[in-house]
Amino acid sequence: MKVCTDACLFGAWVADKIQHPKAKIQNVLDVGCGTGLLSLMVVQKNAQIITDAVEIDEAAFQQAKENFEASPWKERLNIFNEPIQQFANSHIRESKYDLLISNPPFYASDLKSDDVKRNLALHSSALQLEELINIADDLLTDDGNFFMLLPYHRTKDLETLIGRKFFVKEKVLVKQTEKHVWFRSMWWLARKTVNTVYSEIIIDKGENYSKEFTGLLKDYYLRL
Repeated sequence: MKVCTDACLFGAWVADKIQHPKAKIQNVLDVGCGTGLLSLMVVQKNAQIITDAVEIDEAAFQQAKENFEASPWKERLNIFNEPIQQFANSHIRESKYDLLISNPPFYASDLKSDDVKRNLALHSSALQLEELINIADDLLTDDGNFFMLLPYHRTKDLETLIGRKFFVKEKVLVKQTEKHVWFRSMWWLARKTVNTVYSEIIIDKGENYSKEFTGLLKDYYLRL
């Protein structure tokens, strides 16, 4: 499961948003962590945070575990190789999280590849979007925050499914270039009613990354 530009952008955006002292975020749950990118980006920027990461795929779990152990923040990173449903059932009474982050399975009904592991990562056969929202509702504190990256075409699905469980605090639409259509949406969901902030990020401007993209990723990319 290769690291994608949009996932890097999402991780940097989340890490930036929760840096404010008033956020008071200490424990984070990363659902479907893949190779651990989001967890690593969040703990890099937030020294007070401890993260639990859950990954169903054995190979991705092993890679994330290696990445965590090789990082300077390994003491604040925990990883579990199990379905999130199983993890949620065992933790629902034990602890609540201040923050849940997820780059969940993307496609509900699109054509699938012949690669079973890739299907699990990219399609919602192992985790439905509605199920993820319900898990977040169960595992987050009363003031908890939920950040999610989705393909743009699932925007309406999410807005319908969250109901009164969550409210949209911020929504960012993402384009590859000014000439392209939106292809991703980044969401900040909160427990309480808020005034929604809408914005847009374009990744490439001409032959260079945009100012917005560069500002978020400069502390993570070796060359930018």
